[in-house]
Amino acid sequence: MNIQSRSFIDEARWTGKAFLGGWRETAAGVAEVRNPATAMLVASVGIGGAADIGQAAVGAYLAQPAWAAKLPSERAAILNKAADILEANGEELVGWIMRESGSIRAKAQIEIDHGAAFIRHAAAAAVEPNGIALPTMDAGRQNHARRVPHGVVGIISPFNFPLVLSVRAIAAALATGNAVVHKPDPRTPISGGIIIARLFEEAGLPAGVLHVVPGGIDAGEALCTDANIAMVSFTGSAAAGSRVGELAGKHLKKVQLELGGKNALIILDDADPDVAASNAAWGCFLHQGQICMSTGLILVDEKHADAIASRLAARAGHLVAGDPSTDQVALGPIISDAQVDRIQGIVDDAVAKGAKLLAGGKASGRFYPATVLFGIERGMRAFEEEIFGPVACIAPFRDEEAAIALVNSSEYGLAAGVISASVDRARSVGERLEVGHLHINDQTVNAGPHAPFGGRRRSGNGGRVSGPAIWEEFTQWMWISVKEQATPYPF
Repeated sequence: MNIQSRSFIDEARWTGKAFLGGWRETAAGVAEVRNPATAMLVASVGIGGAADIGQAAVGAYLAQPAWAAKLPSERAAILNKAADILEANGEELVGWIMRESGSIRAKAQIEIDHGAAFIRHAAAAAVEPNGIALPTMDAGRQNHARRVPHGVVGIISPFNFPLVLSVRAIAAALATGNAVVHKPDPRTPISGGIIIARLFEEAGLPAGVLHVVPGGIDAGEALCTDANIAMVSFTGSAAAGSRVGELAGKHLKKVQLELGGKNALIILDDADPDVAASNAAWGCFLHQGQICMSTGLILVDEKHADAIASRLAARAGHLVAGDPSTDQVALGPIISDAQVDRIQGIVDDAVAKGAKLLAGGKASGRFYPATVLFGIERGMRAFEEEIFGPVACIAPFRDEEAAIALVNSSEYGLAAGVISASVDRARSVGERLEVGHLHINDQTVNAGPHAPFGGRRRSGNGGRVSGPAIWEEFTQWMWISVKEQATPYPF
């Protein structure tokens, strides 16, 4: 069977609709999706409100038991087929990701490659052993425990890596026997939702097991409070994650939060300046800095701070920002005008408080140039806040203890990197950092299906997604005791 079609996305099938066990119109109406680089119309999709979420949750609740009852190998086969379909139609889908999210081609291709890898890893997890034998505490009774699905998992994903950050949770939930109600960001409902629905539709996922309902805050809050949804997996900002946690906790739902970060890259005094600057540039500027793992703070030993700063500014000056469709740019557009204004406000605040602007620093419409700020200190917004823009913030430090203290003083705790000529030295520094991901001799933008992904403090609630966390997060323990026959009790 040829799983590649001339137009896999099949726009006529879903225009103006959402995936509610099939392609259907929504009660909340239709929303336009526009290219952030050009403002041109990309497509129109059905937008969901509370009523649509409720309908999807009922459908998923009814479909879940039959899906959970399938053999693990059957679930794995459907997941692997979805990954095959994604890879076979990658070139077409890259174009949709570029137009909708403002990605350059290389970043969009990363989403295809990593998206398929996350699905395949979940498929492999589906057939892993999921039970253990427990000690026998009294004669005649055998005890064991096994992991069972929660039931229906609600998933809320962001705009920045819409395909990967949606499919990694969707695939994990499906692999472990859950049904899914997914709410992608309304700015990227195609890359974050429609594409995924089409993948699993073509792969033969039973109707009702997956629902994709793009929507705004009202839809997200409905997903957190609906009685038919047992767990919520959220990726997004700390502020929104706090609200999700509040609502889910009030309704006694399990919640897994993967939030933002002010991720530090520590460059020690024995690091190669050119290699270190290269790492910093990639970590700060990839996808316009719109990544939760972006390098938000570059801590450089004061003896080499000027050398790193000058090299990073030179690299920034060669990175062109513009329309990704030209294939001639390194940076695409910022997702919204409001976010451009926020980035500008943070940069202006730093300069007003004494930071030196070494490159960039002024927007041109939706395009923000690669920007370098030197001399960032506490009290500046650029030191404290997640920027979500292409801004490199350089802060010199006196010694290793000072660098560790600066990292651990942050309210965030997602990712960190340490670069040194000595792996042992880098590890001794890095292992004292209070973060969820540590990268020795690398920058902070790293992820993969094999790794448990999540952060500490305002970067998450201790939950993780992907890797060995799949069974831990998307299932719960069930204790089963067995007696060969019932025996009488003294009452």
